[in-house]
Amino acid sequence: MMTTKLTLTVEKSVIEKAKFYAKETGRSLSEIVEDYLVTITSEEDNTSNLSPGLKKLLGAVKLPKDFDEEAELREYFEKKHL
Repeated sequence: MMTTKLTLTVEKSVIEKAKFYAKETGRSLSEIVEDYLVTITSEEDNTSNLSPGLKKLLGAVKLPKDFDEEAELREYFEKKHL
């Protein structure tokens, strides 16, 4: 994969918060921006029915490739109701 430098103009306060977030999550700011751009340009994802707030969260959480959503939900509800 070939990488290319990109120059962005962003509010200073947003950059500072984003750098802090990147540091706290152990990721680079470039990685976060790239993941976001991949997410919003992906043809596989149908996000047209998501709320604007939820759309902002896309790409913020990284799940393991073997993540089983149904099993996790089942476990959550079993613990909650026992």
